[in-house]
Amino acid sequence: MTRSLVRRTLGIASSVGAGALVALGCLRATATAEGVPLATQPPATPRLVVMITVDQLRGDYLTTWESQLNHGLARMMKGAFFSYAFQDHAITETAPGHASVLSGRFPASTGIIKNSIGVVDRNFRLLGGANEAGASPLRFEGTTLYDWLSAKDRRSRAFSVSAKDRGAILPIGRARQDVYWYSGSGVFTTSTYYRDTLPTWVQEFNARGLPFTYAGKEWRLSRPESFYKEPDTVQYEGRGRDNVFPHRLPDSEAAAASLLRPTPAMDSITALFALEGLRRTQLGLGPQTDVMAVSFSASDYVGHAYGPDSREVHENLLRLDETIGWFLDSLFRLRDPRTVIVALTSDHGVSPIPELARDRGEATGDQGLRVSLDAVAEQTRAALRSAGVDPDAFTYEPGLVELDRRLIGSARLNADSILNAFAKAAREVRGVARVDRLSAIRRADFALDPIARRWAHQVPDGAGIDLVITLTRYSYWGASIVATHGSPYDQDALVPILFYGPGVKPGRYTTFARTVDIGVTLAALVGARPLERLDGRVLMDAIAR
Repeated sequence: MTRSLVRRTLGIASSVGAGALVALGCLRATATAEGVPLATQPPATPRLVVMITVDQLRGDYLTTWESQLNHGLARMMKGAFFSYAFQDHAITETAPGHASVLSGRFPASTGIIKNSIGVVDRNFRLLGGANEAGASPLRFEGTTLYDWLSAKDRRSRAFSVSAKDRGAILPIGRARQDVYWYSGSGVFTTSTYYRDTLPTWVQEFNARGLPFTYAGKEWRLSRPESFYKEPDTVQYEGRGRDNVFPHRLPDSEAAAASLLRPTPAMDSITALFALEGLRRTQLGLGPQTDVMAVSFSASDYVGHAYGPDSREVHENLLRLDETIGWFLDSLFRLRDPRTVIVALTSDHGVSPIPELARDRGEATGDQGLRVSLDAVAEQTRAALRSAGVDPDAFTYEPGLVELDRRLIGSARLNADSILNAFAKAAREVRGVARVDRLSAIRRADFALDPIARRWAHQVPDGAGIDLVITLTRYSYWGASIVATHGSPYDQDALVPILFYGPGVKPGRYTTFARTVDIGVTLAALVGARPLERLDGRVLMDAIAR
């Protein structure tokens, strides 16, 4: 039975059905078999909110391949679909994006302004044999939808899972609830921030060893090659290695489990774990409203390795459509669909591979370059060192510059002169579009300058950031990755927003929407009151009145 699931999820067969779940013992074929009677009348308030975040699902993917989607994504698109929606901040990365989805607040408010200021926390070790660094949500500031529901009814609970620690942790903020993520050692784990030991059901799920069964298996195309318009022999994809179907996982079980993430199988196992968690925790049975957050990460790993224009990204989206399809089918066997609201979005988009964008003529002039300001930053540090100042008074990382004005002042140096000199030199580097003082960003006309608006949404007052740097369109910081995201341009910010379920008004909406609007719209649908001032607004088009 397990071997059958392996074949399906890697693309050896053409579909994945709920039967695969039953075969693994993750759930029964019907809800009533689990003793979960379907309500004869839907409750006045939904009992479960399911937040699906697809990592690196660029906003145009759903419409580009809409005619080929027949399962879960197609089902969600029959609800309220906002196609002109954005992660409306500048550093479009995984941690800031996940932190904004259910908090209703931009990174400037959540404190999660970049991946490196995310969830890694060595004070809280991982459980169950996971060998990565510890993690916690302690850098997250404020509240989320779960907190608002808990304030309304203390019986409310939350469950969150992802292949990534930040994808699992940040959607529910600081709440000490059921939060799990995948470890490269082949198990789902959590940290001691949440509990001292893994629950029995998680240990039992890990004991099945599903990731290890993929050793030596291949990710193959699910359709005939003529189905795909994308070439499968692009030299830039995968850095020229393993960039043609089929993609074979190592024969070593440990290596296969570690390298499972950039295949559709990762999302399939995440969905199985989520459904098992729903069943074993009894989430969503009411009378209170609970939250389940599921972040599917394979698309991000695939996109980074092969780029958004690859056959791999196309095939992975078809697989994701199938996975979300049987996930929803199984969810609605376990819980009355009249009691469940489902939302779906992404944490960010993605830019084309710079070299490919230049070859195709999409990037011209100073666009589509690999950029480094390390030499400019080192010149600034050397000047400080010569002046007898600790060079650490100047902090640079791609996109951000911070100056320790106390140390600069004590040496009788002019901080503004140092910043101006760095900015002037940086602007002369090919691929740099603009270098802005954060103080000037906040005075900009946001309607006419969306780049400034997104930077203002990114960095909080008092963060100590002096300069923010924006590259030209399609340009990347450094050369260490095939394809990536993180810019304030639309290709990295555009994401879909979808709502499905009771109280939702179906339709296609082209009104401007932001992911910070998701949490507050869900709160309106379930009758919860936010506990603080939010950046988002209710998307009234999505609500049946």
